[in-house]
Amino acid sequence: MAAQGRKNVHGKTGVRFKAGYTASKNKAMLRNVVSSLIINGEVKVTSGVVKELKTLAEHLVTLAKRGDLHARRLAAQTVRNGFVDENGVEALDKLFSEIGPKFASRNGGYTRALKLGARRGDNAEVVLVRWVA
Repeated sequence: MAAQGRKNVHGKTGVRFKAGYTASKNKAMLRNVVSSLIINGEVKVTSGVVKELKTLAEHLVTLAKRGDLHARRLAAQTVRNGFVDENGVEALDKLFSEIGPKFASRNGGYTRALKLGARRGDNAEVVLVRWVA
């Protein structure tokens, strides 16, 4: 039986429980992935990320279709500002200048998910998420 002591501290009994994957880590990961999707047009993720990614991406396109200042500020809370494409255009600018007008006549369903199979190494199912043409 392990010795009694405080949990999650380095001390007499060591770290007894691993810290979990927190909501803030999940939010940061989703912000990075959706910014990559905006810049590159497609992104490969595991199957567990797809549902949240599609929801977030479709919400950002809806904001981009509105196009007003408030929508731009709401989108700027999510989209990372360090992501730049090969032409030097930032992700937020690309979202509002290219992607929003592209889907102006479409009512939802802006992304498509294609299953690619299992990843070598950990056998995780990989999915390609891309914008609908």
